[in-house]
Amino acid sequence: MTRKDILAVIEKGGAVEVKETPASTVQTEAPIAAAAPKTQQPTPVVSAAGDQEIPVTGVRKAIAANMLRSKHEIPHAWTMVEVDVTNLVSYRDSLKKEFKQKEGFNLTYFAFFVKAVAQALKEFPQMNSMWAGDRIVQKKDINVSIAVATDDALFVPVIKQADEKTIKGIAREITELAQKVRTGSLKSEDMQGGTFTVNNTGSFGSVQSMGIINYPQAAILQVESIVKRPVIIDNMIAVRDMVNLCLSLDHRVLDGLVCGRFLARVKDILESTSKENTSIY
Repeated sequence: MTRKDILAVIEKGGAVEVKETPASTVQTEAPIAAAAPKTQQPTPVVSAAGDQEIPVTGVRKAIAANMLRSKHEIPHAWTMVEVDVTNLVSYRDSLKKEFKQKEGFNLTYFAFFVKAVAQALKEFPQMNSMWAGDRIVQKKDINVSIAVATDDALFVPVIKQADEKTIKGIAREITELAQKVRTGSLKSEDMQGGTFTVNNTGSFGSVQSMGIINYPQAAILQVESIVKRPVIIDNMIAVRDMVNLCLSLDHRVLDGLVCGRFLARVKDILESTSKENTSIY
C-alpha cells in the first residue's frame, strides 16, 4: 500500500489493511508532516468612540515589568493572622495631638507596624533574605520598603536600618518619603536597598489582600484596615480594634514554620504596645 492509498483511506474514514511486503521491495518515503499548531495571538484591544487612550509611562512600564517578573519567577504562598491592637490604638490616640504640635508631623499607626516588623526581622533574619539562584542571600541590614501610591504610579521608597530607628524616627521618614513621592522629588537612591516590604493597604479600607512580592525580596506584609469587631475574651463578648496582617512569601526561600513564627512575633509586639511598655522616642 502506497502513501497515496493510506491518505485516501484516511479521508474516507475507513480502516487500513496492511499487507506484509518483502524487505527487498519496501520503499522508504518521507513521513507525513503534521500541521504545526497555530499560536493563539492575544486579542487586540480596539478603541471605540469615546474611549480614552492613556500612554504608558516609563514608570508604569517599570512597575509592570517588575510585577510580571515577580509572578513568573517567584512561587508565591500566602498566610494571615489577626491582631488585637486595642491598646496600641488607645496609646497612639492619646499621643497624636501633642506629638503633632511638638514634632510637626503625624504619629501614624503605620509607624508602629513598621517598627514591629523591623524588630521581628532582627529576631528572624531568614525573613530578610533574597533568592540568588544557587544560593540564598540573608541580608545584614534591615531596610524596610514602604509602598506609596500616586494617582498613576506606585513607588517603594526605603527606610534604611529601620530596626535602629525609634517609632518617632520611622514616622518622620514615612512622612518625608511620602512627601517626596507626591512632589516628584524622590530620587533613585531613595528606592534602593530594600530587603522587606510593608504595604499600608488599610489606608484604602482593605481588610484582606494578597500582595505581589517586591522582587527580589522574599516577602511582603500587607497591613490592613483597623476595624472594630466583636471578639470573645474570657468567654465574654467585647468590642476590640482588630487588624489583619497578610504575608506573601517566596516559597523557594521561606517555609510556613518560620513565617508563622515571624507573624506570631509581630502580633505579640503589636498586642503588647502600650503606654507602659512602649516608648516612641
